[in-house]
Parts: sequence; C-alpha cells; structure tokens
Amino acid sequence: MRKNSAILGAAFLMATSAIGPGFLTQTSLFTASLGTSFGFVILISLILDIGVQLNIWRMVTMRGERAQDIANKVVPGMGYVLALLVAGGGLVFNIGNIAGTGLGLEVLTGMDVKFCAVISCVIALGIFWYREAGLLMDGFAKLLGLIMILLTLYIAISSHPPVVSALYHTVWPEHTDMLKIITLVGGTVGGYISFAGAHRLLDAGVKGPAQLKQVNKSAISGILITSVMRFTLFFAALGIVSQGITLAAGNPASTVFQSAAGKLGYVFFGIVLWSAAITSVVGASYTSVSFWKTLVPAVAKYEKWVISIFIIISTLIFCLAGNPVRLLVMAGAVNGIILPLALAIMLIASYRRDTKTQYRHPAWLQVVGWIVVVALSWMSVVGLRGLF
Repeated sequence: MRKNSAILGAAFLMATSAIGPGFLTQTSLFTASLGTSFGFVILISLILDIGVQLNIWRMVTMRGERAQDIANKVVPGMGYVLALLVAGGGLVFNIGNIAGTGLGLEVLTGMDVKFCAVISCVIALGIFWYREAGLLMDGFAKLLGLIMILLTLYIAISSHPPVVSALYHTVWPEHTDMLKIITLVGGTVGGYISFAGAHRLLDAGVKGPAQLKQVNKSAISGILITSVMRFTLFFAALGIVSQGITLAAGNPASTVFQSAAGKLGYVFFGIVLWSAAITSVVGASYTSVSFWKTLVPAVAKYEKWVISIFIIISTLIFCLAGNPVRLLVMAGAVNGIILPLALAIMLIASYRRDTKTQYRHPAWLQVVGWIVVVALSWMSVVGLRGLF
C-alpha cells in the first residue's frame, strides 16, 4: 500500500516541483508570444521530457543508487560536483519559491508578503517533521496538484479560448521556436526536478528490475501531470490574449486569472500561486538534501534538521533581500547546466551493465537522451553568454 502511494506520490512530487511560480509566468508569456502554435512547443517538449525522465528514473531505480553515487562511479568526485550544483541551484530557486508563497498568501489575506512567507515556511517545516513525513509529502503534493489543475481548468473554460485552432496548430504549427522548446524541457525536468521523484522512489524501496513497470508508470505520469497543467494554463492564457488583452509584464499569470473571472479569478490565482510555490519548496528542499545523504553520513542521520535549515535559510534570504531577481537569473543558468551534465553521466553509466541486476538500458532511450544533452548544452552556452 505504501509503495503504491509512493509511486503516485513520486509522480506528483516531480510534477509539483516543476509547477512553480516560474512555470506560471513562463507559460503565460510564451502563449502571448506564440499564440495557438505554443501548443506544438508543449507537445514536442512533452515527448523530450518523457525521454529524459525515463533515462534518469530508470538508471537511479534499476541500480538502486542515488544520482550522486552513480556519478562518483563514472568519474570519481563527480558526485560531489553534481550535489553542489543541485543544492546550490535548489537553494536559490527555493528563495524564489518562498517569495511565491508569500505573494500567493498576500493575494488571499492582504497581509505583508514577508509575514506570509514566514507562515509558509512554518507549514513546509511541519510537513517534514510529521512522523510519517514521506506519506504526508506524497498526499500534500497530490492534493495541491489536483487543486491547481482544477482551478486553472475553471479559468481556461471561463476565458473561452479558440480550442479548434489551438488543437490544429498543436499538431501543425504556423511557427515555432526551438529555444522555447529547450526552455520548457529544462524547466520541466532540469536541475533538481527530475531527481525529486526518482530519489523519492528509492526512499520508498521502489527499485530493481522487478519494479520496472511501476517506475515507468510513475515517470510518465509525472510528465503527463505537468503537461496537463501546462496545456490547461496555455488554453486559459490563449483565451485572454486572443481577446486582445495585454498580459502584465511583471505578473502575466495574474492577468490571465483576473481577466477571465474577475475577483474570483484573482483569488484562484492566489491559491494556485501559493500551491505551486509551496509544493516547489517541499520538492526543492527534499531533493537538494537527498543528494548529500550518501556523501555525508551526518546528513542522513540528521536529515530533518538539514532540510529545516535549508528552508529557513531560503526564507531568511528572501525576507532580507526582498526581491532576489539577480539570484534567480543566476539559478536559471545553473539549472540549464545541471540537466545536460547529470543526464550525460546517467547515459555514460547506462553503457555499463549492472552486475547485480543485469539491467540493460534501451538504445532508443540513450539516443533521445544524447539529443537532449546536445541541445541543452548549446542552450546553456547561449544563456551564459547573455548572463555574463
């Protein structure tokens, strides 16, 4: 029963980690930029995401080892590099996630954004200090994930998008943008995100070839959940921009919700933003610390304390810095580097048959994986040039 809960919970943990404040902003802006053809970008990124996720989740769970341990076997010391990148990027993104929780609660309560962030921090800490933290984390991700999708679906229906045109251009686009495809892939399975679910499955004891079917199901489910939310928000935003309404540059998603359903829509936006941000806080904190559990024994022994410190530091930095825009830009660059590096390590490891399990990694997954490694590596170079 617990394994079944963890399998679905891992899918939702990964999905809700991907659906953060940046996800809402990015999807809204890209819809305004590409219109109905953005559906094609989502579709192609969905296919690539599945390829990436299956590569990472299979390698981690079939070998029964965390990503950092696999990395250390491929290149001694590489596990520490990967852990530093994931934890560093996760910390900076967590500052943005905490900011999102504060903004979401501010919309709902009218209280000061920093006070709202502190309240959210306490809620996140409560999840990890609960006696059955794993089960609570699974349930929390499932509940808020469903709430986000249902509320956004209401907005999508209220905005009256051109559904037929959108579906047609999802398959046969008028124009497309390769950079946006790569950006979506990085935002969905980049950085710590894809490892969130894979490491959760390991903690729940889901590993080895006997669990392959369940791992595949969980990995694909996580991508499909994320894509359902992405398509739903796409239709909601499309309905608004097709009416000639300009999305606010600073907070485009709020324009979508408020224009579609007035004050009620704005309340829904607050709920969705808070849900997206708090679940991302949980996912980023859990995954970032999980990368050090096998490298530093003390982290495994005092895991709850380390996670708590991670969340508290994120909250303190937000409260002191207020608007960590530069940090978030830097984190975006780090996130773009992590996925091709981590995926390349997993792919190199896949050529070595596991002597314990005799698991053989499919050639088609290796091909898809290397395509994404090359594409995202190029995107990272372009992004870093622009940053520096």
